[in-house]
Amino acid sequence: MNSFDHLLNWTLKRGSHLFPGPDGGTCINEAALVAAGFEYKPVRLVESMPKCFSRPICHLAMVLNDQASDANRQRLLPFVTRLACADTPEIEQERAEYIQHHTRGYPYGIPFEVGLMALEGALAIGRQADLFEPDEVKTRMDRARAEPVTRAAVPDSSLFLKVKSWLTAEEPA
Repeated sequence: MNSFDHLLNWTLKRGSHLFPGPDGGTCINEAALVAAGFEYKPVRLVESMPKCFSRPICHLAMVLNDQASDANRQRLLPFVTRLACADTPEIEQERAEYIQHHTRGYPYGIPFEVGLMALEGALAIGRQADLFEPDEVKTRMDRARAEPVTRAAVPDSSLFLKVKSWLTAEEPA
Protein backbone atom coordinates (compact mmCIF):
# COMPACT_ATOMS: atom_id res chain seq x y z
CA MET A 1 0.00 0.00 0.00
CA ASN A 2 3.00 2.32 0.30
CA SER A 3 2.71 3.38 -3.33
CA PHE A 4 -0.83 4.59 -2.58
CA ASP A 5 -0.01 6.61 0.53
CA HIS A 6 -0.38 9.78 -1.52
CA LEU A 7 -4.01 8.85 -2.21
CA LEU A 8 -4.96 8.20 1.39
CA ASN A 9 -5.91 11.84 1.96
CA TRP A 10 -8.22 11.76 -1.08
CA THR A 11 -11.85 10.89 -0.33
CA LEU A 12 -13.95 9.04 -2.86
CA LYS A 13 -17.59 10.08 -2.81
CA ARG A 14 -20.77 8.91 -4.49
CA GLY A 15 -21.79 10.59 -7.75
CA SER A 16 -20.20 13.26 -9.89
CA HIS A 17 -18.73 16.48 -8.51
CA LEU A 18 -18.17 19.91 -10.01
CA PHE A 19 -14.74 20.12 -8.42
CA PRO A 20 -12.67 18.24 -5.85
CA GLY A 21 -13.01 19.47 -2.30
CA PRO A 22 -10.14 19.92 0.15
CA ASP A 23 -10.40 16.19 0.99
CA GLY A 24 -10.42 15.15 -2.68
CA GLY A 25 -14.15 14.63 -2.72
CA THR A 26 -14.68 13.02 -6.13
CA CYS A 27 -15.79 9.74 -7.63
CA ILE A 28 -13.21 7.14 -8.63
CA ASN A 29 -13.25 8.11 -12.32
CA GLU A 30 -12.75 11.81 -11.55
CA ALA A 31 -9.84 10.93 -9.28
CA ALA A 32 -8.42 8.68 -12.02
CA LEU A 33 -8.48 11.58 -14.49
CA VAL A 34 -6.40 13.71 -12.15
CA ALA A 35 -4.01 10.88 -11.27
CA ALA A 36 -3.38 10.24 -14.98
CA GLY A 37 -2.54 13.91 -15.57
CA PHE A 38 -5.76 15.07 -17.22
CA GLU A 39 -7.54 18.28 -16.31
CA TYR A 40 -10.23 17.73 -13.70
CA LYS A 41 -13.80 17.51 -14.95
CA PRO A 42 -17.01 16.03 -13.58
CA VAL A 43 -17.69 12.52 -14.91
CA ARG A 44 -21.36 11.66 -15.24
CA LEU A 45 -20.95 9.16 -18.08
CA VAL A 46 -18.08 6.76 -18.66
CA GLU A 47 -18.11 7.76 -22.33
CA SER A 48 -16.77 11.19 -21.32
CA MET A 49 -13.54 9.64 -20.08
CA PRO A 50 -10.48 10.00 -22.35
CA LYS A 51 -9.98 7.17 -24.84
CA CYS A 52 -7.06 5.72 -22.85
CA PHE A 53 -9.50 4.63 -20.11
CA SER A 54 -11.15 1.21 -20.40
CA ARG A 55 -14.91 1.74 -20.73
CA PRO A 56 -16.01 -1.58 -19.15
CA ILE A 57 -13.59 -1.17 -16.26
CA CYS A 58 -14.54 2.47 -15.66
CA HIS A 59 -18.23 1.54 -15.80
CA LEU A 60 -17.78 -1.17 -13.16
CA ALA A 61 -15.68 1.21 -11.04
CA MET A 62 -18.46 3.83 -11.27
CA VAL A 63 -21.13 1.32 -10.26
CA LEU A 64 -19.05 0.12 -7.30
CA ASN A 65 -18.24 3.70 -6.32
CA ASP A 66 -21.89 4.74 -6.34
CA GLN A 67 -23.30 1.60 -4.65
CA ALA A 68 -20.64 1.26 -1.94
CA SER A 69 -20.84 2.40 1.64
CA ASP A 70 -18.54 5.30 2.51
CA ALA A 71 -16.05 2.89 4.10
CA ASN A 72 -16.03 0.40 1.21
CA ARG A 73 -15.76 3.19 -1.36
CA GLN A 74 -12.36 4.14 0.08
CA ARG A 75 -11.18 0.60 -0.70
CA LEU A 76 -11.34 1.60 -4.38
CA LEU A 77 -8.47 4.11 -3.97
CA PRO A 78 -5.73 1.66 -5.05
CA PHE A 79 -7.56 1.28 -8.38
CA VAL A 80 -7.46 5.02 -9.19
CA THR A 81 -4.11 4.74 -11.00
CA ARG A 82 -5.10 1.56 -12.85
CA LEU A 83 -8.13 2.64 -14.91
CA ALA A 84 -6.22 4.20 -17.84
CA CYS A 85 -5.66 0.83 -19.48
CA ALA A 86 -7.78 0.81 -22.66
CA ASP A 87 -6.86 -1.90 -25.12
CA THR A 88 -8.05 -3.23 -28.47
CA PRO A 89 -11.79 -3.56 -29.10
CA GLU A 90 -11.44 -7.34 -28.70
CA ILE A 91 -9.81 -6.99 -25.26
CA GLU A 92 -12.40 -4.41 -24.19
CA GLN A 93 -15.15 -6.86 -25.24
CA GLU A 94 -13.43 -9.64 -23.30
CA ARG A 95 -13.30 -7.38 -20.23
CA ALA A 96 -17.00 -6.50 -20.62
CA GLU A 97 -17.95 -10.17 -20.90
CA TYR A 98 -15.79 -11.07 -17.90
CA ILE A 99 -17.44 -8.35 -15.80
CA GLN A 100 -20.93 -9.33 -16.90
CA HIS A 101 -20.26 -13.01 -16.20
CA HIS A 102 -18.98 -12.28 -12.69
CA THR A 103 -21.56 -9.66 -11.68
CA ARG A 104 -24.86 -10.76 -13.21
CA GLY A 105 -27.71 -12.19 -11.20
CA TYR A 106 -27.80 -9.61 -8.42
CA PRO A 107 -31.19 -7.85 -8.65
CA TYR A 108 -30.41 -5.33 -5.89
CA GLY A 109 -26.93 -4.27 -6.92
CA ILE A 110 -23.58 -5.99 -7.06
CA PRO A 111 -22.26 -7.04 -3.64
CA PHE A 112 -19.13 -4.97 -3.06
CA GLU A 113 -16.79 -7.94 -2.59
CA VAL A 114 -18.08 -9.58 -5.80
CA GLY A 115 -17.61 -6.33 -7.71
CA LEU A 116 -14.14 -5.79 -6.30
CA MET A 117 -13.08 -9.28 -7.40
CA ALA A 118 -14.58 -8.67 -10.87
CA LEU A 119 -12.71 -5.35 -11.10
CA GLU A 120 -9.42 -7.01 -10.17
CA GLY A 121 -10.03 -9.83 -12.67
CA ALA A 122 -10.98 -7.47 -15.50
CA LEU A 123 -7.87 -5.37 -14.85
CA ALA A 124 -5.72 -8.49 -15.29
CA ILE A 125 -7.00 -8.91 -18.87
CA GLY A 126 -5.00 -7.13 -21.57
CA ARG A 127 -2.91 -3.99 -21.24
CA GLN A 128 -2.07 -2.72 -17.80
CA ALA A 129 -2.14 0.99 -16.97
CA ASP A 130 1.15 2.82 -17.27
CA LEU A 131 2.85 3.16 -13.92
CA PHE A 132 2.76 6.70 -12.59
CA GLU A 133 5.47 7.95 -10.29
CA PRO A 134 3.92 8.30 -6.82
CA ASP A 135 5.36 11.81 -6.35
CA GLU A 136 3.88 12.95 -9.66
CA VAL A 137 0.45 11.53 -8.78
CA LYS A 138 0.60 13.22 -5.36
CA THR A 139 1.45 16.54 -7.02
CA ARG A 140 -1.45 16.17 -9.46
CA MET A 141 -3.93 15.25 -6.73
CA ASP A 142 -2.78 18.09 -4.45
CA ARG A 143 -2.98 20.60 -7.31
CA ALA A 144 -6.55 19.54 -8.17
CA ARG A 145 -7.66 19.97 -4.55
CA ALA A 146 -6.01 23.36 -4.23
CA GLU A 147 -7.17 24.92 -7.51
CA PRO A 148 -9.97 27.43 -7.15
CA VAL A 149 -13.29 26.64 -8.73
CA THR A 150 -13.40 28.11 -12.21
CA ARG A 151 -16.23 28.93 -14.54
CA ALA A 152 -15.15 25.96 -16.67
CA ALA A 153 -16.02 23.64 -13.79
CA VAL A 154 -19.68 24.69 -13.91
CA PRO A 155 -21.96 22.94 -16.42
CA ASP A 156 -23.29 25.15 -19.19
CA SER A 157 -26.65 23.38 -19.48
CA SER A 158 -29.70 25.58 -19.71
CA LEU A 159 -31.33 23.60 -16.89
CA PHE A 160 -28.39 24.35 -14.59
CA LEU A 161 -28.48 28.03 -15.51
CA LYS A 162 -32.25 28.17 -14.89
CA VAL A 163 -31.94 26.53 -11.46
CA LYS A 164 -29.01 28.81 -10.62
CA SER A 165 -31.11 31.86 -11.55
CA TRP A 166 -33.87 30.67 -9.20
CA LEU A 167 -31.38 30.25 -6.38
CA THR A 168 -29.76 33.63 -6.88
CA ALA A 169 -32.93 35.63 -7.60
CA GLU A 170 -33.83 38.19 -5.00
CA GLU A 171 -37.05 37.63 -3.13
CA PRO A 172 -39.76 40.22 -3.66
CA ALA A 173 -40.03 42.81 -0.92
